[in-house]
Amino acid sequence: MAHDTDVIDDLKEPTRSLAQAIPDAWNGFTQLHTAAVADGALPAKVKELMALAIAVVKQCDGCIAYHAKAAARRGATADEVAEALGVALLMDGGTASVSGPRAWAAYREFATPGAATPIAATA
Repeated sequence: MAHDTDVIDDLKEPTRSLAQAIPDAWNGFTQLHTAAVADGALPAKVKELMALAIAVVKQCDGCIAYHAKAAARRGATADEVAEALGVALLMDGGTASVSGPRAWAAYREFATPGAATPIAATA
């Protein structure tokens, strides 16, 4: 298993447990997440690229893993991811020079043929 797959796997149980402990708050977050990344004026793929760049700036390994996987599954190309990470580097500077390459590696992990099945965009 690769690093970012491990990150997601490591978060599964505590995420389920926390969701059970605070179901109303967690369900609200889930609804917000679903609405925020749904196709709209901006395609879902673009929103996932935005989320990935923000995850880099926030230096959140879990967010990087989840949104790199989602960007790959939404069909983001390596060039699109690289450009989004360039914007994160512009906006965050030095720390993005560490978390940006982590996001790049995560995208490449999930974009590997056979590693992820593309998902249909949801409205």
